Amino acid sequence: MSAAAEGLAGLSLAEAARLVGSREVSPVELVDVCLDRIDAVDDTLRAYITVYSDEARQVAKASEALLAAGHRLGPLHGIPLSLKDNISLGSLRTTAGSKILADWLPAEDATAAALLKSAGAIIVGKTNMHEFAWGGTTANPHWGFARNPWNPDRFPAGSSGGSGAAVAARTCYGSLGTDTGGSIRIPASINGIAGLRPTIGRVSNRGVVPLAWSMDTVGPMARTVEDCAILFNAIAGHDPKDDGSVAVPVTDYTADLALGIENLRIGIDPGYFFHHLQPPVRAAVERALATLERLGARIVEVVIPDLEGNISAQLTVESAEPSTYHRRWLRERPEDYGEDVRLLLEVGELQLATHYLQAQRYRRLLRRGLLDTFKHVDVLVCPTLPFTATRVGETTVVIENGIVEDMLSVIMQFTGMAALTGLPALNVPCGFDGDGMPIGMQVIGRPFDEAGLFRVGAAFQSATDFHTQAPTLAR
Repeated sequence: MSAAAEGLAGLSLAEAARLVGSREVSPVELVDVCLDRIDAVDDTLRAYITVYSDEARQVAKASEALLAAGHRLGPLHGIPLSLKDNISLGSLRTTAGSKILADWLPAEDATAAALLKSAGAIIVGKTNMHEFAWGGTTANPHWGFARNPWNPDRFPAGSSGGSGAAVAARTCYGSLGTDTGGSIRIPASINGIAGLRPTIGRVSNRGVVPLAWSMDTVGPMARTVEDCAILFNAIAGHDPKDDGSVAVPVTDYTADLALGIENLRIGIDPGYFFHHLQPPVRAAVERALATLERLGARIVEVVIPDLEGNISAQLTVESAEPSTYHRRWLRERPEDYGEDVRLLLEVGELQLATHYLQAQRYRRLLRRGLLDTFKHVDVLVCPTLPFTATRVGETTVVIENGIVEDMLSVIMQFTGMAALTGLPALNVPCGFDGDGMPIGMQVIGRPFDEAGLFRVGAAFQSATDFHTQAPTLAR
């Protein structure tokens, strides 16, 4: 790849958008750069299930023609993006990372995909994922084990692991993932990018293959917080065709990015947020809090009641709801599931109604406790994950004292708070461990205050350079 092409690949979405808007760079150039990078690195990363080379180039030429005629659809006009492969594109294969849907051609675009396209974005491909989004590794037996661009021997996490790897490797300028228990924030943390789980109902789920209906949401993944805000502007809003969509007014999510965080109250629960962590994660998040404090924020210690039950409740809901959706396939085509996902779905069928109802009661209790906490603080900040990237194929992790633990449980230690309660949460890169693997911090906010999260994340990125560093495969 030439130096000029490498320069284009290294641009943030916002930078690329400004150059397209000024006609200094064409959509055709950007698409060619992304497709060339996919050709160069994706045999290693396995970040994509399907690449739309011909279609993307055709759309890029049409985008260029619109610009030449004086018509720009907005900041996403001509920008190459990817979609997690459980988000439908009409008449194009959508597999949800499965063998069961390997040949499925949806009749129409998912609402979120349609909104991106109407904003001028160009979809270059659909990304690899944990099968049916039920898992956190993207070790996909049907489409290949996805890998981390910072070190291909390490996993990219999941379930939106392909999107995380694709963005980090500079093969697209942003992506949409889905987050049920943490499936945007976890791979965003592991791959060193920004990723937002919106408030439940803020983004339409219409046209998305579900995992757990009561917690699923689509959200943006990109290299910077500003890039995430630009993507979110395009997809946020009420969808009357989605019963779960909420009619709450949206705003310009880029408007407050430069306001700073003077006197912002940041809540931490030391007893939970800084317990059971790998040492590099603790150190990185503590340094991040010190940076936020230097930027004018105030750190406020809080005690959030009943946090300890969140992993159990989340696993209960994420067992029962997916098994309901998969009930027929599980009986008719059990051999077509990967072993790990089939086992999880079978376990979900063993959940008692009392277990599920108790988990729902706990969700209401936890939400009440968090909303009460937000009377005293503006946001909460904690680690996104208690550990950094493990080796590809591993399903256990050691966090402290040499104790081997099940990854699926500990991976949701901090992401479950927002997932269970429907609150918005943003991952922001905040450091690296001794092996050069990324670490992320999570900023959790009040319902529908995504703008506040972006403001905190942008302030942090104005004072740090973690988001500007590129993995070896992207250099």
